[in-house]
Amino acid sequence: MTDELAIEAVGLEKSYGAVRVLAGVDLRVSRGSVLALLGPNGAGKTTILQTVAGLLPAISGEITVVGQSPSVRRPYLAARHGLAYVPDSRCLFQSLTVRQNLAIAARRSRSDVDSVFEYLPALKPLSKRDAGLLSGGEQQMLAIARVLRAGPTLLLLDEPSEGLAPVVVQQIQKILRGLKAEGMAMLLVEQNLHFALSLADRHTLLVDGEVKETLTTPEVRARNRELLDHLSV
Repeated sequence: MTDELAIEAVGLEKSYGAVRVLAGVDLRVSRGSVLALLGPNGAGKTTILQTVAGLLPAISGEITVVGQSPSVRRPYLAARHGLAYVPDSRCLFQSLTVRQNLAIAARRSRSDVDSVFEYLPALKPLSKRDAGLLSGGEQQMLAIARVLRAGPTLLLLDEPSEGLAPVVVQQIQKILRGLKAEGMAMLLVEQNLHFALSLADRHTLLVDGEVKETLTTPEVRARNRELLDHLSV
């Protein structure tokens, strides 16, 4: 793996019993770039994220993430080396306040809680509110803010725009574009093609666990209608 790559995966295979989920998946994400995984439900997108994060083992294939192989690391070690994962469930402590969620997010934090509010100022006036009382968009921002405390260089995001109002989606876009401009690499799972186009440099289309093609953003825009029909978005 070169210094320019945050993720390099070759030939990833994954099955659950007799059901094949990933079939020879190859991925590369350069540092400071964003790769979007596109595909219908069941295409294997979330499985790829969890495999990259070290939460699921691949049956075969080689993968190197932020300089480490999942076969010899644990997810917490990947986090210490710069990987952060925001699942679609967000996994917040619902009965704790925003500030408490941020305070316990990283024992070895590289930044204090108030510095995170510089990225997400909308959370600051909500700092004393329980996470379970936040709106969906506020919870998504908190989930992103929590992982930022560890100062990641690679961010994995699973459906960050799902179920959010358009105005909130725009806020999330602005936050992620700012992080990208600062050099953060991202692997993004997203059903909202317009959201993916606003952020990603390249887009990998998955069907039944296989990579069908990888397109640049201009190529996706040229085939926008076709891909929207394929994704049923």
